[in-house]
Amino acid sequence: MTKTTTYLLLMLITIVVGTYFYITCCSECGAAVTTTEPAAEKVIVKEPSATSYPFAIDGNGFTYNTNDNYNFNISSHDILMPLSAELTQGVSGLQSHLESNESNVINVTGYYTSEEENNTAFPNLGLARANSIKNDLASKGFSTAQINTQGKLMDKMIPKDGTYWGAASFGLEEKSATADDDLKALYDKIKADPLILHFDTAEASIHLDAEQRQKVADISRYLDKVSDATSSVVGHTDATGQASTNMRLGQDRAEFAKNYLIQNGIAADKIVASSKGQTQPIADNATEEGREKNRRTVITLN
Repeated sequence: MTKTTTYLLLMLITIVVGTYFYITCCSECGAAVTTTEPAAEKVIVKEPSATSYPFAIDGNGFTYNTNDNYNFNISSHDILMPLSAELTQGVSGLQSHLESNESNVINVTGYYTSEEENNTAFPNLGLARANSIKNDLASKGFSTAQINTQGKLMDKMIPKDGTYWGAASFGLEEKSATADDDLKALYDKIKADPLILHFDTAEASIHLDAEQRQKVADISRYLDKVSDATSSVVGHTDATGQASTNMRLGQDRAEFAKNYLIQNGIAADKIVASSKGQTQPIADNATEEGREKNRRTVITLN
């Protein structure tokens, strides 16, 4: 065997042995390597922060701002008492301003959410809350003629511990130049289309729908704004039963409607409740349809 052949043979053996060890070692290394799956990312759900709206008024010569405000529990229009000292101070200052500026009015907007239940006499819970604030202001000496109320849907409002903090806003402005004309138009509207409540036989209470509640709110608004205005509430029955019993039933129906107006913040002495019993039918008592129409309470303005 020549030197060249021997050299080539040695090189071949070296390559074969090297390849063998390379494959063996890499296979063992590969077997020793384990792949670790990345840990699943933990999803943290962050609770939204509760909202809190301040009692803030800035305009028409009056400025006051405090983080405290009127607060309400979920689905309630009752103000949580007591009010804070800071809020009481702001309300007192507002009263003094309105007394000195009779052409000014305060607009109270009550907030509510679509998830809340409305068990009040008002078309929406926001208006009920605004009305509760109006009643609180009136108890402190405010003139209701200088208070406007409205409700506003505020679904971005978030409660804390079952309470909406500051579920109202306030705006001070000059009395509208058309305010008197608006009241006259409201009076004509109520007189032309009074609120009529119909009752089941022998019943003296019902559940008002949204349209009926709006009429109650309109009547309440007019009585609030016109100092000498009064409301007439007259209960009627069909001819079933004794006349004396029906007279009492008609009065019960009138008192039910009167209580609804009182819940709207109207003073009891501005509401005249009476009964006509079965004496003023508007339909034939010989038919069920006619009797149903006669079982009614009519609420209008005097």
